[in-house]
Amino acid sequence: MKRLFLMGRSEAGKTSLTQALRGEKLHYHKTQYTYADGDTIDTPGEYSESKQVGVGLACFSFESDVVSILIAANEPFTVFAPNCNAFLNRPLIGIITKINEPNANVPMVRQWLEECRCERIFLVDNATGEGIPELRAYLEEDIPSISLEEAKARQRRGLTDWESASRPTFVTGA
Repeated sequence: MKRLFLMGRSEAGKTSLTQALRGEKLHYHKTQYTYADGDTIDTPGEYSESKQVGVGLACFSFESDVVSILIAANEPFTVFAPNCNAFLNRPLIGIITKINEPNANVPMVRQWLEECRCERIFLVDNATGEGIPELRAYLEEDIPSISLEEAKARQRRGLTDWESASRPTFVTGA
């Protein structure tokens, strides 16, 4: 199973998602520090909300196989800038939580995650379990294995380890 790194604002549902993925009964627990347990790395929302400690998220992400931006569907704004995947060397996915809340605005949150350049976006409801099987299936997919030579060839073309080698190469200047 891929190791999932969760980052998002306070009360977006990161810890609840961790509990839902494990099949545990949901209970509120305020995350006070970065917590790495098994297949997930849960971070305090304050790390995403403050640039003074936000850089720590990049450091913690190196311990994961996939990074996720988690935004609740009822959040009025996002703290994540467009193209924020630029600082990562891991695949970036988006997870929209609280999709069944009365004031949920899933299209708006989806747009934010698309602008962040998330490769895939999952819609989940931690309380009902909706969307959890799809996310779990993604996390259970095998991690692609490539040789050092192939990794170097992809790097020369400007590709990441997980991108398709068939992506066109763009050359600028002459």
